[in-house]
Amino acid sequence: MSTEEEPTDLDWVQLRRDMNTAAVNVESTKQKFERKFSENPFVPIGCLATAGALSYGLWCFRTGKTKMSQQMMRLRIVAQGFTITALVVGVMMTAGKNI
Repeated sequence: MSTEEEPTDLDWVQLRRDMNTAAVNVESTKQKFERKFSENPFVPIGCLATAGALSYGLWCFRTGKTKMSQQMMRLRIVAQGFTITALVVGVMMTAGKNI
């Protein structure tokens, strides 16, 4: 093995430069969220509905409203099912576009 093929201490600098030129079109977190939300808006809506039902259900449980707490926990299950369905449909639609 020649000395030219052995890595030097500064090879990482060139590697980093190469990686930065490849990552010119990197989107920010906000841009990625907006793109994903426009592709399938039902997933974040389902997540918010799930979190809202869970939060309100726990608050009702703490304040002693057991009937409303039970209803909110059932609504949470429905919202979770909606979210999972939206995820699966979104994945299937994305897979269909790639064919």
